[in-house]
Amino acid sequence: MFDKFRESEGEMVEERREENINAEESIESTSSVESRSEIGIGELIGKRAKLEEAIDYVGLMIKNLRDNRTLLEKDIEEESVDIKNLKEKLQKVSEYIEEENRGIADLSIKRKQVEDEADQVGTIINTLRDRLSGIDRIIGDEGSRVKRMKESRDSLED
Repeated sequence: MFDKFRESEGEMVEERREENINAEESIESTSSVESRSEIGIGELIGKRAKLEEAIDYVGLMIKNLRDNRTLLEKDIEEESVDIKNLKEKLQKVSEYIEEENRGIADLSIKRKQVEDEADQVGTIINTLRDRLSGIDRIIGDEGSRVKRMKESRDSLED
């Protein structure tokens, strides 16, 4: 019923569709352009065109935002993959370090065992050296006795 409003001297004036139709039929085609501008249809058409342009611009902005978001998602996914790969590499390096530390600990234990064996061998050598020295003394003493006995026999025989 109330289709259009127009502003006239600061107040809104209602127009009924029926009155518009009657008014438009009575006005000639040359005055129809004037009546349109008086009614404000030209301005409405201009506003509608501007609104369509604004909507197109907003649509373009939304498309650009979607494209940018898609690019960011792609970049984030690539970074995520790179970080996961780096994490796997670091875990492998960590495992290698742990394995090397275990190997070094094993080598340290083996070296300690070898040192202990070397100490035991040194002790055995010292013990055997002492024994050999004792045997050498005994042999030396026995050799001296034999020599004295020989000398005393030789002196008795003479």
